[in-house]
Amino acid sequence: MKWQGRRQSSNVDDQRGRSSSGRGIGGFSPMLLGPIIKLLFSKVGLVIVGLFLVFSFVTGNNPLTLIGNLLGGGGVTQTTNSGNYEGTAEENELADFSAVILASTEDVWNNTLQNYREPTLVLFTGYVSSACGSASSATGPFYCPGDEKLYLDLSFFEEMERQMNAPGDFAQAYVIAHEVGHHIQKLMGTTAKIDRLRGQLSETEFNKYSVRLELQADFLAGVWANRSKQMMENGDLEEALNAANAIGDDRLQKQSTGRVVPDSFTHGTSAQRMRWFKKGFETGDISQGDTFSAESL
Repeated sequence: MKWQGRRQSSNVDDQRGRSSSGRGIGGFSPMLLGPIIKLLFSKVGLVIVGLFLVFSFVTGNNPLTLIGNLLGGGGVTQTTNSGNYEGTAEENELADFSAVILASTEDVWNNTLQNYREPTLVLFTGYVSSACGSASSATGPFYCPGDEKLYLDLSFFEEMERQMNAPGDFAQAYVIAHEVGHHIQKLMGTTAKIDRLRGQLSETEFNKYSVRLELQADFLAGVWANRSKQMMENGDLEEALNAANAIGDDRLQKQSTGRVVPDSFTHGTSAQRMRWFKKGFETGDISQGDTFSAESL
């Protein structure tokens, strides 16, 4: 793939090397608040608070943190920043590559959609917090409509190559373009429509809509690829199709459990994912991607 030397997007939030840890309010009940306040302002309570202050002075710990931990959680969250993160040369190259691919999607969709709003790509290591909740790298790449950000731990690309047998830079580009496809669905109102169905349908029925949502994102990734042919080299299309094949629900279920349960599919089969990406690539026409009206996927 011809990506070196091309423009990198400025919409990248590099959080690699940062780690977040904390606890929510846990088992602490608001019903205990009154008795606790009475205790703290009693003679015994004043002695306890005094001891906490002395202990905190000696150890350097925040007394509020100590009290919060004693009460069962305290809602304390700590974020550690390792400073100027220094990734390996290979990882830093993947970060540059991801910024170039994101810039390419910006070019394509700004020229395709009116008033396109560019998403942000968040690169993280191990664990990240988003408007959609917290996630680990085990979640895989994802898009959060709540903050319009794509989240990616670059180690996923190594996992694609070693565990999924889906190597190649264009396979990696397909992953980013797919998540941008979810952003487009959010902008077009499709995501909100599907979310409203969640409480109205059984899990099995809702899964069918989830599959169509994912296949449409695959189609949109194919449209991006069609309009980015100047970056492609021989074998790139095959890399993307191989990646789509590797992450089909049927293949992943077969590998992990040895059996396939179609009613539990949420992303589509390998054949479906390849078919819709290829349709987007061959047509380059966004109007051809209505997976929700398609009789056959």
